[in-house]
Amino acid sequence: MIYIFIIGYLFIIFEKNLNVDKAAFSLLTGVIMWVNLISNSNDTHQINELLTESLGEISGILFFLLSAMTIVELIDAHNGFDIITKLIKTKNKLYLLWILGFITFFTSAILDNLTTAIVMTTLVQKLIKDQKDKLLLLGIIIIASNAGGAWSPIGDVTTTMLWMNKKISSMGVITNVIIPSLICLIIPLTIVSFFFKGKINRNEIKNEFDYSLKERNLIFLSGILCLISIPIFKQITHLPPYMGILGALGVLWIITEFIHRKKQHEVKEKFSIMHAIQKTDVKSILFFLGILLAIKPLEINGVLNQLAVNISQFFNHNNELVVLNIGLISAIVDNVPLVAASLNMFDFPMDHSFWQFMAFATGTGGSCLIIGSAAGVAVMGLDNISFGWYLKRISILALLGYLGGSVLFFI
Repeated sequence: MIYIFIIGYLFIIFEKNLNVDKAAFSLLTGVIMWVNLISNSNDTHQINELLTESLGEISGILFFLLSAMTIVELIDAHNGFDIITKLIKTKNKLYLLWILGFITFFTSAILDNLTTAIVMTTLVQKLIKDQKDKLLLLGIIIIASNAGGAWSPIGDVTTTMLWMNKKISSMGVITNVIIPSLICLIIPLTIVSFFFKGKINRNEIKNEFDYSLKERNLIFLSGILCLISIPIFKQITHLPPYMGILGALGVLWIITEFIHRKKQHEVKEKFSIMHAIQKTDVKSILFFLGILLAIKPLEINGVLNQLAVNISQFFNHNNELVVLNIGLISAIVDNVPLVAASLNMFDFPMDHSFWQFMAFATGTGGSCLIIGSAAGVAVMGLDNISFGWYLKRISILALLGYLGGSVLFFI
């Protein structure tokens, strides 16, 4: 099973050389992993039940991703992001780099790293014309999204898991993890600052459709409020985030239909939810589906749990090194099952440095590879960033930031 996963991973890495989309390889790998699991089991009924249960968990992430992309596309159709782009007046590359990095960092803590990555990617696409500059900024967006989510109890899935299981408190993780997370971002920003200089080539804003400024502002404000309400909805109802974003999508759908109800069908169609859904990148959602399907059998078969045990034994139960390496491994496999395994393996009190470091490591370690986090996968699909390009240009920056933040946490 491990060999199948590695081979599938290699096909994804070399998608550009093979001229086949990575989504195809991820889906095929996911299916083969489950075929292998069921063919080596005596209880096929149980495997089918586990598959149904796994798809329930995975579909929640996929519906969240689809809904977030649709809301962002709807805001973009009304040129709502022009409100932000007009506020960012600078054409200086260095200033823009730091402004976008810090906006992403703090927004991710309020929303979450996935939603923030989608919103900021759309914003960068609206701002930047040059492809090289745009890709570099998107790499920083991924690092900043994950770093910002790590110090907030609602900013990342794993941090939320630790919080809900009473391993960390809100104030505990904020006060102890925010500075290492900030260093995790500042180090890459500082390195990039040495060569990312000059004037940015900005996109010209074009108004394609017939809408008023009042309508634009209403959709932008409604969309942002809907996104901000998702973590609040989760805390009040204790329902998963995808339920909140589905409700938000329904609210925005009604608002859109109402304000465009008197317009001609051709114009109204351009602002509809269905048109926004058609513009979303379905390939990235299918890619995400395949990756999650491929990882789940490793969790079910106990491979990831055994991996966590082996790491602990290899480093002679040195807690700092154990968590440091779990964070790096989360760039290859999903961080959620790794954290779930750790919850059962270690018995430390609430707000122990072990759990706080776990929140930082599993939240930021995924930035080292583009498919190591939900934010990375989303950006990868939205702007067709290749695995190889990210590995050459961004991975070392993310790794240095991760190690720098870890050292500061140790101190």
